[in-house]
Amino acid sequence: MTISVPRRVTQATAVAALAALALSGLTGTTASANPAAAAAAPDIPLANVKQHLTDLQSIATANGGNRAHGRTGYKASIDFVKAKLDAAGYTTTVQQFTSGGSTGYNLIADWPGGDPNQVLMAGSHLDSVTSGPGINDNGSGSAAVLETALAVARSGYQPTKHLRFGWWGAEELGLVGSKYYVSQLPTAERAKLSGYLNFDMIGSPNPGYFVYDDDPTIETTFKNYFGGLGVPTEIETEGDGRSDHASFKNVGVPVGGLFTGASRVKSSAQVQKWGGTATAFDRCYHSSCDTTSNINDTALDRNSDAIAHAIWTLSAGTTTPPGTVFENTADVSIPDNGAAVTSTVNVTGITGNAPSALKVDVNIVHTYRGDLVVDLVAPDGSAYSLSNRSGGSADNIVQTFTVNASSEVANGAWKLRVQDKASADTGYINSFKLTFP
Repeated sequence: MTISVPRRVTQATAVAALAALALSGLTGTTASANPAAAAAAPDIPLANVKQHLTDLQSIATANGGNRAHGRTGYKASIDFVKAKLDAAGYTTTVQQFTSGGSTGYNLIADWPGGDPNQVLMAGSHLDSVTSGPGINDNGSGSAAVLETALAVARSGYQPTKHLRFGWWGAEELGLVGSKYYVSQLPTAERAKLSGYLNFDMIGSPNPGYFVYDDDPTIETTFKNYFGGLGVPTEIETEGDGRSDHASFKNVGVPVGGLFTGASRVKSSAQVQKWGGTATAFDRCYHSSCDTTSNINDTALDRNSDAIAHAIWTLSAGTTTPPGTVFENTADVSIPDNGAAVTSTVNVTGITGNAPSALKVDVNIVHTYRGDLVVDLVAPDGSAYSLSNRSGGSADNIVQTFTVNASSEVANGAWKLRVQDKASADTGYINSFKLTFP
């Protein structure tokens, strides 16, 4: 599926634009003109990550062989991770929900400091299926996120953005825990999430190196890291929308993540690229053999370090300054007398509500502007009419509109919605831009 994605905002100078790409971690967000350089991320010790996996294996072994939702092994897993984070100085919260008649648990950990209006979050699901201990799926992601959080504490890292980590329950039952977390966040709190990074199965025994293709800046951050190692990557497709990032993406939060493959068979081209065999990426997917023996150390090590790199890089940007422009320059075709189409920009880093004089720059190329209905759609779905089949037979809509959006939370996914209501003329959205004074 091809979708139109918002592009990174540019500033008045190329220097600021390049700094924003490296440091903002946000689609459509610029940093200030002279952002501080991102601190180098520490190496994440593989031995520490593997020790967490050993501990999770021991928990499963002592609790019927699994760490599934509603089972004693899952609650013991939550308690294990929470104790590590509490000792490291995190503020932790255990969130309860109910699924299938059993109590489930999410664990949220906040690192003190950072801009509370810009929250970078990383997470993974902690539950296994009932048929096994779930060490690759998803002890691997959970352990790597845990060790990255502990590395933040060991280093005393104080990023510009606020850091939050999450471990989700009942993912294996349909993303239940992460959906619950997102549903309980007030709209204003959701808008403060500048990005969510998801890590589900990052140590597959016959690994590939897959990167989510959701938020462009997050995607580029991971690709650049692996490129520096000389490790080629591919876009993740096997589990797209099937892990917890979908819960955040569905409410407009920029998302990204890593994956090393599940039950799909590695192709011969992928074997040439990454090594291994033309068999399943994880032969023990959702099985009893998903134990500590079901981990590729090289993949786990590389991905753990990539997590730290992304956390350090994407949390170092500065708060979005006044006068910031959020723009999408991707072309979106407008079907003749057809369904409405949208162009989206993700606004982040703006405190409070949108202004009463929000500038909306519209550039639509079309042979008969009188066919078009054009609306600005706020993150909560409220629509503001910009043009309703006005302008007669003139072509194109290249115009700056001013919208009183003061009742809307500023941060979130804003859309330009365009529909052609008559036959015989065609066109496309050329660009869509919001300017916050």
